[in-house]
Amino acid sequence: MKKRNLFRTIIHFAVLALAFFILTACAAKIKTADLRSVTQNISPDTRQILLVADDGFSSFAPRKVYALEKTSSTWRQAMTPFDAVVGKNGFAPQGEKREGDGRTPSGVYRLETAFGYNECIDTKMPYRQALTDDLWVDDPDAPDYNRWVKQHKTRAASHEKMRRDDDLYKYGIIIEYNTDPVIKGRGSAIFLHIWKGPGSTTAGCVAASEPDILKILSWLDPAASPVIVINPEPLEKEIHE
Repeated sequence: MKKRNLFRTIIHFAVLALAFFILTACAAKIKTADLRSVTQNISPDTRQILLVADDGFSSFAPRKVYALEKTSSTWRQAMTPFDAVVGKNGFAPQGEKREGDGRTPSGVYRLETAFGYNECIDTKMPYRQALTDDLWVDDPDAPDYNRWVKQHKTRAASHEKMRRDDDLYKYGIIIEYNTDPVIKGRGSAIFLHIWKGPGSTTAGCVAASEPDILKILSWLDPAASPVIVINPEPLEKEIHE
């Protein structure tokens, strides 16, 4: 009797392990239809995409970032997708992001500049080192709103340090949201940066583990005109500046 119960227990755990493997395999590969819907309205010059998808976008997938690349005319996944976190209040629909709302803006945005604490890092992207007097202005009434500035050159009432006391900005990429043109109050300082942990949230950025951020920095190539697609339904036909 005891042997029979032990056998049933082993079978039970084996079935659970198999189910977990199947679900994980499904989550690791983006569906062809989803891939087509993401890429169909992207500029033909773009050959790299970071896709930030909510849990309802792909079957069985939690919130993840997919790295997609185009070779010839075919899009494919460049690496295994990785977990990510977003704003504490989720995603803002396109055009509805506002300063201080705790939401990550949906849409398609250029990736042009990497940043971090070290003098240089392993990336092909243009890179800017964050020093102790570097600030990002988040005061909507300041003339340099949503700009990286030196401390002595701004009179903004509100800003954040680009070289923080923690490692959240040790490595990061500027998401070109509301940067050209800058619209007062539409949100500022939207980055892809290191998270506090898998159960954390952000003030509006996208964040992931340090090893995953380093993989992305090493992979990104300015010659591929990379963009980030956030919460990709619905997509608009043109890339947001």
